[in-house]
Amino acid sequence: MSSLRVRQILADVMTDVMAGEGGGLPERLCLACAVAVPVSGVGLALMTATGHGGTITATDGAAAVMEDLQQALGEGPCVDASRDGRPVLQSDLAVTGTSRWPGFTAAALEAGIAAVFAFPLQVGAIRLGMLDLYRDTTGPLDRRQLAEALAFAEAATTILLHLQDKTTLGQPLHPRLAEAVESRREIHQATGMITVQAAVGLAEALLLLQASAYSSERPLIDVAKDVVARRLRFAPEDDHHE
Repeated sequence: MSSLRVRQILADVMTDVMAGEGGGLPERLCLACAVAVPVSGVGLALMTATGHGGTITATDGAAAVMEDLQQALGEGPCVDASRDGRPVLQSDLAVTGTSRWPGFTAAALEAGIAAVFAFPLQVGAIRLGMLDLYRDTTGPLDRRQLAEALAFAEAATTILLHLQDKTTLGQPLHPRLAEAVESRREIHQATGMITVQAAVGLAEALLLLQASAYSSERPLIDVAKDVVARRLRFAPEDDHHE
């Protein structure tokens, strides 16, 4: 990939942020990536040695579903890409993903995700995060699109390192990154509680949680906190909360 292209991406993203276009560096980078590649949506997530570390940002609802599913289920293209240290390119999820990631694939297809392209963000052997792209139609990335996605992945790595450099003394993670880690814990705990309350599997429990957030027009993490605090319960064989 061209280092000149990576510098151009970072300069454009910084210009957008300084101009008050909306959102911070992670948001502007993902939005720019979705246009430049092009794809239907993009998610940026932290990754740890044990798996998905929490979503930092997503361009749309389906991209958020893509990240939430991998976080809750512990499987999916981004999990494999981070573990193996190389991109995972799934141009037709219905054909190639069913046997590899059954829980993730079934729920992702239901959310309208037809293809997923996952790019690990790392420095040497250190896992930092993932840049995940999806399309609502099948088909591979061509050579130019793949090169562009790799350039955005390198730019995203730089942004994560930049955020971490902004931490203060005694603060182990930048607030944006710490928020992603905390959301992972809350959503995972809420999903587990819903599996018991509604007598469903993890993937369906996460979809119930997301449906509740969508219908109430609230952030997923806020609904998850209500479940954990037992302010919200889900009944068996009922798509709606009590």
